Amino acid sequence: MEWIERAPAKINLTLDVLFKRDDDYHELEMIMSSVDLADYLTFTPLEENKIEVYTNKAFLPVDRRNHVYQIIKLVKDRYGIRTGMLVEIEKKIPVAAGLGGGSTDAAATLRALNRIWNLEMTLDEMIELGMCVGTDVPYSLVGGTAFVSGLGEIVTPLKPMPSCWVVLAKPRISVSTKTVFRALEVEQLTCEPKSRSVARAIQAGDYYGMVNNLSNALEAVTFERHPTLRQLSDRMERYGMDGVTMSGSGPTIIGFSQNYSRAKRVYNSLRGFCEEVYITRTLK
Repeated sequence: MEWIERAPAKINLTLDVLFKRDDDYHELEMIMSSVDLADYLTFTPLEENKIEVYTNKAFLPVDRRNHVYQIIKLVKDRYGIRTGMLVEIEKKIPVAAGLGGGSTDAAATLRALNRIWNLEMTLDEMIELGMCVGTDVPYSLVGGTAFVSGLGEIVTPLKPMPSCWVVLAKPRISVSTKTVFRALEVEQLTCEPKSRSVARAIQAGDYYGMVNNLSNALEAVTFERHPTLRQLSDRMERYGMDGVTMSGSGPTIIGFSQNYSRAKRVYNSLRGFCEEVYITRTLK
């Protein structure tokens, strides 16, 4: 028996850092949405008590460093599973891009194991396990458009965001989320939190209210370290996207347009400037 699970990428419409907590983590408010760009995971149960992970990207680890491997190990340990699992990951989402590729694969693994092994885990139980691997896993378990807060573990679904085209551009730059947060000086942030404004716009179906309030508090750090990303963001705006922001800690820059021909022109224009460019839709 094989089980195939789809794992959609996520984008950040907002990422607000409210304050640094006593545990040295940051309190966040974010609006996230799923887009029609996804990895595909194929699960095959094994009689032997082992974990095997394969991927079409040779540079990705498939051992204990891999989120899928980690989730399988956590679930096996918690529920005393003595059989094994083979997982083949077809990566379509850019790696280390701020699009939640590892987290959405982990969430897909939780969903699949819950069904294959008849575990009857609740969403809260899956979120608890997911947080052991990554703070974007809870959102990836819920999906759609959502208001995300705390460390990422509190996910409140919203109405689907107004329909539009999304252009994703990822330069060949590596960004460490931990390094970005470590360098962030919360008290020096000048941008106002916008997540609640964007949530209200989405609930009202107000597309322009949404795109006019896009924000990401981490841009201050990431753009300073990688000026090319600021140039890419400016270029998207000049090309006529309705709104532009950075997803997660970067380096992917995302632009929104309700006009397909404009989004397609921007996509074509950026392909000579940036190696990985995608045009996609948001998911309902």
